[in-house]
Amino acid sequence: MATGRTGSYSSPSSSFNAGYGQNQSGATASEDEDGQNLWSSILSEVSTRSRSKLPSGKNVLLLGEDGAGKTSLIGKLQGIEEYKKGRGMEYLYINVHDEDRDDQTRCNVWILDGDLYHKGLLKFAMDPSSVRDTLIMLVVDMSRPWLALDSLQKWASVIREHVDKLKIPPEEMKEMEEKIVRNFQEYVEPGEEFPASPQKRNTSSDEQDDSVILPLGEDTLTHNLGIPVVVVCTKCDAISILEKEHDYRDEHFDFIQSHIRKFCLQYGAALIYTSIKENKNIDIVYKYIVQQLYGFLFNMPAVVVEKDAVFIPAGWDNDKKIGILHENFQTLKPEDTFEDIITKPPVRKFVHEKEIVAEDDQVFLMKQQSQLAKQPPAAAGRQDASPRVPGGSPRTPSRSGSTNVASVSPVPTGTKKIDPNMKAGTTSEGVLANFFNSLLSKKTGSPGAGGTGIPAGNSTGNSLPASAKKTGQKPVLTDVQAELERISRKPDIVSPTTPTSPTENDTS
Repeated sequence: MATGRTGSYSSPSSSFNAGYGQNQSGATASEDEDGQNLWSSILSEVSTRSRSKLPSGKNVLLLGEDGAGKTSLIGKLQGIEEYKKGRGMEYLYINVHDEDRDDQTRCNVWILDGDLYHKGLLKFAMDPSSVRDTLIMLVVDMSRPWLALDSLQKWASVIREHVDKLKIPPEEMKEMEEKIVRNFQEYVEPGEEFPASPQKRNTSSDEQDDSVILPLGEDTLTHNLGIPVVVVCTKCDAISILEKEHDYRDEHFDFIQSHIRKFCLQYGAALIYTSIKENKNIDIVYKYIVQQLYGFLFNMPAVVVEKDAVFIPAGWDNDKKIGILHENFQTLKPEDTFEDIITKPPVRKFVHEKEIVAEDDQVFLMKQQSQLAKQPPAAAGRQDASPRVPGGSPRTPSRSGSTNVASVSPVPTGTKKIDPNMKAGTTSEGVLANFFNSLLSKKTGSPGAGGTGIPAGNSTGNSLPASAKKTGQKPVLTDVQAELERISRKPDIVSPTTPTSPTENDTS
């Protein structure tokens, strides 16, 4: 069986060799030549495909401010939802697939940190051997448009400084610059006659010579880096927020776009407005990268109507087209300074205030109750309406006041004593003391005055206390305070309803 397999497998080759050996006849020779040409064509096609595989070593270098969305943009191109931001210099890659040849490769992506301290790391991303295979991508945050122009100029100067340090030979540098100029001048806007198949663009020298070369504008490619540049404006979904919260109008966005487009003209750069949240123009970024680095066909026309989805390929724009935006200006002028018009809005207070949550009513009342309990009682004596004597015992309101009323005035309500030594007018107690002292001095020895006359049965004819009669003192004012204390110490043995005369107290 082994011999049979070998025979069946080797019979075509043996018959081919036998036919090849019979090259003396004309018919056999022609058949052999056709077979040999077939194999030659197959081998040449295979070798051609192997040589035309997608090249490796292509690079995309991203620069921009911190928070501009550089890593998020590349993560979106990769199809990665969750990504981690690096520090210093990040390395990522993009898978590039060629559908015609069923071939794929990786495009290197380098992302420089937004801090200028790390600009020395550019030497790892772009050296003299890889500068020809590099695409520069300047990323601008459109949620902070007041930083757009400064950011572009800063990072463009960083690239220029780094390219100067590479010390590329003048001949090679001139060739790179001429290539950028040629690609800019040879741009043709895709139309109906443009092929829609995903074939690669033919960049042969013959077609380049036949194409019409248009002169460059006065402000076009004045800062030629010799490297293709793309300006990507991220977070363009924030345009609606700027309109609502910061009173941005259409002329403001046209003003911003005109300045960015002027910058792009100086460097021969393309301009793409993107939004990761709304997935706007992300596919255009990918297609433009592979067209610039790998020569893929690109048939996307320019878009300038939608203010949040602008796309301007390199070579399409000029000063006249930018001037169309100036026609919409009402309060602005094209020559106005960018920093004077697009200013940072003031920070509103409510942005930084913390939300205060109201506590429950019962909790609030419990706190108030605990605070009131800690406070000392205020004027507790004033709240007591019942009069108190110095001893602390309350006096009976219905007690008869007929005893010794001639020499002693009624005790005022309250708990404080009357000090006769107080100066008049200093306090309310002093005023009361003067008032009662004046009454005592007038009524002493005047029977029946003011309804306080001598009660029936009193033969002495005066209302002096017993102590005054015994000692023979004059009926003058004595110490009112001492008299009040004596009365308060006197035992209350008489019924409140039975009036008692002074004579009856003296006889008893």
